[in-house]
Amino acid sequence: MNGLLSKIRWKHFLALSSVLASLSGAVSAAVADDFYQGKTVNFVIGYPVGGGYDTYSRLIAAHLGEHLAGHPSVVPLNMPGAVTIRATNYLYNEAPKDGTVVGMIDQAIALNQILGTAQLRADATRFNWIGRIVDNSAVLYAWHLSPVKKIEDTLTRELIVAAGGVSSRLNWLVLNSVLGTKLKLISGYPGTGEERIAMERGEIEAMSQPWPIIKTELAQWLDEKKISLLVQTGVDKNPGLTDVPRMIDLARNDNDGALLALFSTPSTIGRSVVAPPGLPPERVAELRRAFMETLHDPALLRDLERAKLDLEPLPGEELQAAVAGADKFSPELIARARKIAEARN
Repeated sequence: MNGLLSKIRWKHFLALSSVLASLSGAVSAAVADDFYQGKTVNFVIGYPVGGGYDTYSRLIAAHLGEHLAGHPSVVPLNMPGAVTIRATNYLYNEAPKDGTVVGMIDQAIALNQILGTAQLRADATRFNWIGRIVDNSAVLYAWHLSPVKKIEDTLTRELIVAAGGVSSRLNWLVLNSVLGTKLKLISGYPGTGEERIAMERGEIEAMSQPWPIIKTELAQWLDEKKISLLVQTGVDKNPGLTDVPRMIDLARNDNDGALLALFSTPSTIGRSVVAPPGLPPERVAELRRAFMETLHDPALLRDLERAKLDLEPLPGEELQAAVAGADKFSPELIARARKIAEARN
């Protein structure tokens, strides 16, 4: 338990307590009316069973009901399709707007909106962001048989990279465009497990995953130096990876730096819980209060520790502000970003 809590950034841990205190009065009415008594809350998961999104969603779903007034059942429902755009559109347009449906969607949803993704029928800023479980600064790593040992090597050597997710594909496209890296993107693998097998077989040379997953699931590869860590994708550096550059560290001027910062924004959202737009304010406050209490729940913390998963919480209000902050990027920068996103290898 103490080992897990020590991983939580202190400022966010303090924020949990302060938010709980500030919300206690605001949700008193919601607690009193026992809206959730006898109800079922559907927890929509935008990815298939297995993987980080599904694991974190199911852990939260298993404990959230205990902290909602009325103690409803919380049922996880996987709704994969179009890299969570199916689930996103459902939550935004079709799900009941009363607090009986929440979910977890792709961390790049706000970036997708900025880039004008055609299938997306949602405004990320209008979702009710309930809170973040963990951020996600992924790390691109290369197999030991590849001649690429550091990201600078890709300026002169081609590197074959699995890019199944939206965030990873966009990240590598922007590095190719801004820096001139020679990342050859390969999609089509169902998940990271298949990508790892493909890398061992020599079909690809590199892939990316969240650092907490790499350091736990791939600890033996790290010890045996079977992989080289090339670049971090997040706004903040992962603890313990001070020598591995972030994408934004590679910028050659301010304009490129701003562009790389835009493509790094999904890491802030990470694994977060959302609710549809249009919920009564007291219901949003109740969900946020219950979510933060859940992250304090000793039973959840034990589950996280058993699964060797990190916790990097962010309260719903701060998360909502972070998503809304996308308007800080200029129209010229967004136009440049869209041009890059439309590129094809």
